[in-house]
Amino acid sequence: MKIEPLGKHRKWIPQLACWHHAQWSDLNPGETLAGRVARLELNATGSELPLTWVAFEDEILFGSASLVNSDMETQPELRPWLASVFVAPEHRRKGIGASLVQHVVNEARERGYESLFLFTPDQQKFYEKLGWRELDQFNYREIQVSLMRIDLELEDSTHFSAEG
Repeated sequence: MKIEPLGKHRKWIPQLACWHHAQWSDLNPGETLAGRVARLELNATGSELPLTWVAFEDEILFGSASLVNSDMETQPELRPWLASVFVAPEHRRKGIGASLVQHVVNEARERGYESLFLFTPDQQKFYEKLGWRELDQFNYREIQVSLMRIDLELEDSTHFSAEG
């Protein structure tokens, strides 16, 4: 399996938009499929946030994950966010979602961010197994969600034991 920037695989934007729209339209009332396509096009243009990565093998698309500046207008002070983690149903429970999450965590760390946020209505246990912790639960757009965070400790080679 490979994980690469969506910008290298624009042909999958329509499929991802359909998947994302079917999965999260209740959290984004009023957003159209065309709006999702436009947002993914934006995520595929360059090296600055927002960015999306895709997981695939050969010509089979498995899923995606994004790193965005903000994913919740009620929490504007929190930045950046892991967003749009999706794996096609027929490819779930194979470690693809965990690999996508870890890829975005590593990207955020390499960009110098100290922490990363996400919200989820139903995948708290999945994220907790990957090191995330729940900060709060509340109603967002009429859906109960958990706000979660992971701290991104930068690797520092200056930490060592004096006793060797």
